[in-house]
Amino acid sequence: LAVARGKKLDIRVILGSATPSLETLQRCRDNAYQSVELPMRAGNAASPLLRLVDLTRHDAHDGLSAPVATAIEKNIASGGQVLVFLNRRGFAPTLICTGCGKVAECTRCDSRMTVHAAGNCLRCHHCGAERPMASQCADCGSNCRPLGQGTERLEDALQARFPSEVVTRVDSDTTRLKGEISKALAMATSGETRILVGTQMLSKGHHFPNLTLVVVINADQGLFSTDFRGAEKLAQSLVQVAGRAGREKRQGEVIIQTAFPLHPFWTELFSGGYHGVADSVLIEREKTLWPPFSRIALIRSSATKRNDTYAFLRLTRRRAENSGIEGVRVLGPVSAPMERKAGRYRAQLLFQSRDRAALHRLLAYLRTSLEGSTEARRVRWSVDVDPIELF
Repeated sequence: LAVARGKKLDIRVILGSATPSLETLQRCRDNAYQSVELPMRAGNAASPLLRLVDLTRHDAHDGLSAPVATAIEKNIASGGQVLVFLNRRGFAPTLICTGCGKVAECTRCDSRMTVHAAGNCLRCHHCGAERPMASQCADCGSNCRPLGQGTERLEDALQARFPSEVVTRVDSDTTRLKGEISKALAMATSGETRILVGTQMLSKGHHFPNLTLVVVINADQGLFSTDFRGAEKLAQSLVQVAGRAGREKRQGEVIIQTAFPLHPFWTELFSGGYHGVADSVLIEREKTLWPPFSRIALIRSSATKRNDTYAFLRLTRRRAENSGIEGVRVLGPVSAPMERKAGRYRAQLLFQSRDRAALHRLLAYLRTSLEGSTEARRVRWSVDVDPIELF
C-alpha cells in the first residue's frame, strides 16, 4: 500500500528491513527498486557468533541440551543475559496416552489440543476451544502425559535449573493484561530479568543491552514446511532473533538446536547469512515458477458441509476453464493444510500466471460470475491476491 501511494503521489518510499521478502530482493535485482545496504551494526557492535547443537548427539531434557545448559550458565556467571526462543506457547503441544498412544485432539479442528499447565486445561490454538486436562485415558485408563515443549514448560525447566535467577516468559498468554508487556520488557531492558523465554513477540524490534546469548530451541519445524515460503520465513525468524544478541560492547552468541545438522539450509545460512538463503531459494523459485517469478491468487471456500465447499470450487474451476482467458494455470481444488477449523471444512483453488493482467481479468470475471450462484450462497468464500499464507 505504501508503494502504491508513493507511486500515485510521486514521492520516494523507503522500505527498511534486515530480512526483506524475496519479492523485494528480486525487485532490487531487476532495478525496479534501488538497494541501499547498511553493512555495520548500530554502534559498531560485532555480529553474533553462530553455532549448531546436534540433537542426535546431545539429548535434550525439557528442551535443553547439555551444551545449551552450559552456555546459559556461563553467560549468566559473566553478567550476561539469555533469551531462549521457542515459537510455541503453552506447556506442551500434545497430550498423549502412555498405554494406547491416543492423542488429545480438538473436536472442531484437525488439530491437537495444547497443554496449558497453569490452568490445568487443554486449549486449541486455532478455534479457542478449551476443556479440562484428563490425567487418565478415556479409552484404556492409562496415564496421560504432556509430550514436547512449549514456552510454559521451558520457563519451569529453566527456573528449576537456575532457581536464584529471575526468569520471565513473554508470549500472548502472559501479556494479555494491560501493562504486562511493558513491565516484562522494562525488567528485561534493566537487566533485572536474567533469563527471557519467549515466542516471536521477542524476536524483533527490541533492544536489550545486556543480552549476550540467544538459544533457539526448535528450529526444525521450519525446515520441512508445506509452505513454499518455509525456508524464507525460517531464515527471517532466525536472523531477527539473532539480532537481539550482542548489541552493545560484548559480542553475542546464538545457539541453534537441530536434529538435522547436515541440512543444506544451515550451510547457506551460516556461510551467507540471510542473503545466502535468499539466493538459493530464488534459484528454486525461478525453476518452479513460484513468486516472485509468477503471480498467484487463492480462492478459498469454507462450509459446515464438506461437499458444499468442494461443489463451489469445482464450479469455480469449470468457469475459469470456460472463460476463454489464456495464460493462467488453475490447481485444485484441494483441502487446506488444516481442512477442518472451528467446525468448518476449508478448501482452495490456486491460480498461477506469469501475466498479472491475465490473472486479474480472470479473477474479475470469476467474482462477477460466482456471486449469484446457488453454490456460492452455501459457503463463505474469498479471493486472496498475492497471498502471504497458503493455508
